[in-house]
Amino acid sequence: MSAARIVSFLPSATELIFELGYQDKLFGVTHECLYPKDAQLKPRVIESVFDPSILSSKQIDDKIMKLTSEKKDIFKLNSEKLKDANPDLIISQEICEVCSAYTNQVNDAMNILERKPDVLTMNPHDIEGILLTIIDISKKIGAEEKGKQIVADLRTRIEHVGMKEFKHEPKVLAIEWINPFFTAGHWIPEMVEVVGAKNLISKKSEHSRKMTLDEIIDTDPDIIILMPCGFDVDRTVKEYKENLLTNTEWSKLRAVKENNIFAVDANSFFSKPSLRTIIGIEILAKIIQPEIFNELKVPVKSYTKIT
Repeated sequence: MSAARIVSFLPSATELIFELGYQDKLFGVTHECLYPKDAQLKPRVIESVFDPSILSSKQIDDKIMKLTSEKKDIFKLNSEKLKDANPDLIISQEICEVCSAYTNQVNDAMNILERKPDVLTMNPHDIEGILLTIIDISKKIGAEEKGKQIVADLRTRIEHVGMKEFKHEPKVLAIEWINPFFTAGHWIPEMVEVVGAKNLISKKSEHSRKMTLDEIIDTDPDIIILMPCGFDVDRTVKEYKENLLTNTEWSKLRAVKENNIFAVDANSFFSKPSLRTIIGIEILAKIIQPEIFNELKVPVKSYTKIT
């Protein structure tokens, strides 16, 4: 039996529900559910306790570290909107307690609601996990066949990129946060490898972690791709100019000297385990293997070279 009333604590689940055409069953989302645009019209049952859009990457990191050390939540639940949603199903995640609503908010929801909903918890850490998540959610809400077709189409697109004959294997470093530096973990290393590159420092399926500039210098990357979690291209370029443009040690990197620094729209195509992660693979293909994927179409302003 499929759920009639759904609350999504996970932006990628919200996106999928719209793609499946089941948005009429969606009665609550989070402040991060911005895609597609109609998702912004849904009641927001979760908000952030601070506004990251007005803070620098350093200020965001400091704020999260402070909240974590004080054992305070990063997200807050709107109990009235949750009660109004009265869900049969809550879709949540256990990937990262910083990126989206997490276990605490699910527990709070279960305490608030008189009628206890089912909880479907997503925890993908690689590309296959993302595709299986699509199947799991589709099946749970009664749209299994359409979900299978979406996954089949996405697999075809991945194969279109990954089956090419790559003549060179550039060393690529993907960076998930600029100040302080964080590695890009989970599905990102695999995305880099799909397009015929050698991923540096981070490993497939592992969590992101802090790293030092010395680590970056030691790996001597050919290409550096900046993808701060939740940032778009313009904000990433701004952070780069404020934090790294005049850093003398950074300027000595070969990738910097050879003009191989790129910013991508991480919020849309890399930070979340969503349908659009596959577009992220195509964006990386354009950046890393431009001679092979010159004709491949990707969204406008999905990436830029920082000069």
